[in-house]
Amino acid sequence: MSLVIADRWFSRKRIDDDITLLWEPHVVPLLRCNIWHIKGRDRDLLIDTGLGVCSLREAAKDLFAKDILAIATHTHYDHIGGFHEFESCAVHRCEAHSLVRPEDATLLSSGFSTDELESMVEAGYVFDRDELILALPHQKFDIASFQIKGAKPKWLLEDGDIIDTGDRHFQVMHLPGHSPGSIGLWEESSGTLFSGDAIYDGPLLDNIPGSNIEDYLNTMEALRKLKVSVVHGGHGQSFGRERFLTLIDSFMTRHGQYA
Repeated sequence: MSLVIADRWFSRKRIDDDITLLWEPHVVPLLRCNIWHIKGRDRDLLIDTGLGVCSLREAAKDLFAKDILAIATHTHYDHIGGFHEFESCAVHRCEAHSLVRPEDATLLSSGFSTDELESMVEAGYVFDRDELILALPHQKFDIASFQIKGAKPKWLLEDGDIIDTGDRHFQVMHLPGHSPGSIGLWEESSGTLFSGDAIYDGPLLDNIPGSNIEDYLNTMEALRKLKVSVVHGGHGQSFGRERFLTLIDSFMTRHGQYA
């Protein structure tokens, strides 16, 4: 299928005075990662960086005037493509190796194994074309040879670590299940959770390489205890407490934890 050339690769939306959402509109939902920029008094945070098809740093340079800590919620390739553009990176300790040497990446559904495709279709994702992007960033872009560049983390995160921007404080929560080193950032004072792919309003993937359902169930139990006001996930729309609890209960019921 012939793909058009995109006028621009990233879109953005200002959520409030401190938070901006960026995303790649020409990427299918499976790989369309939410990229969160959080303004802080002393430094800013960048949560995930998308595929790295185009330069995130260049596209959003107006947001990146201050020192930035770029944080990986996990190291699936749709979340870590732009980390090599940022000097200060952080990732959970058990997935640091995958940030340095990323897993194989593909922008073609035919690049997934049969088992991977079956798991994602079963979860609710639709593959109606081979290309996983809907446009090209430029004329010479070669989908077949796409690869993720590695990045060297400066901070290996652990559960309970505090990330301080000067005026905001986020607690690192280790949320394994989707991947071994999945994390969320929890701001108790505002009830705000940046959840990565541990929970978002869309088909959750718990049967892919590296996932673990038992760990995921424990993660959901831990999340349920939080006094959440708003969740900014790794994919899809942000949502409030009622939807948060519904998504948790749905996951638990699907895995036989509730009658």
